[in-house]
Amino acid sequence: MNGLARSCWIAAPIYVLIGMVFGIWMSASGDHTLAPAHAHLNLIGWVTIALFGAFYTLRPEAAKWTISKIQVALMNLAIILMFPGIIMAITGQGELLAKIGSMLAIVSMAAFLYIVIRATKSA
Repeated sequence: MNGLARSCWIAAPIYVLIGMVFGIWMSASGDHTLAPAHAHLNLIGWVTIALFGAFYTLRPEAAKWTISKIQVALMNLAIILMFPGIIMAITGQGELLAKIGSMLAIVSMAAFLYIVIRATKSA
C-alpha cells in the first residue's frame, strides 16, 4: 500500500472514533445541539477520507503526484478546522473557522476531481 493511501486509512478511523465518542457524549447528555458538527466529522472525516484512501489504493500512480498529497493534506486541515468551527458557530462564538474549513474542503474536492479525471483518462 502506498503512503498516501495508508495515511488516509489511518486518519479516517481516527475521525470516526472521535465522531462516535462525540455522538455518545451528546446522547448521554441529552443535548443534540451540536449534531451538525458530529455529522460533518463523520461524513467528511470518515467517509470522504476513506474514499480517498480507496482511490489512492486503486490508483497508486496518482498517489505519487504532488497535487494528490496537497489535496489530502488540505482535506485533513479542513476537517481539523471545520469540526471545532461548526461547534463555535452553533454556540455563537463566530463562524470564521467553519468558513475557512469549508473553503479548504471545496478546494480539496476540486483538486480531487482533477486528480480523478487525470488518473482515469487513460483507463
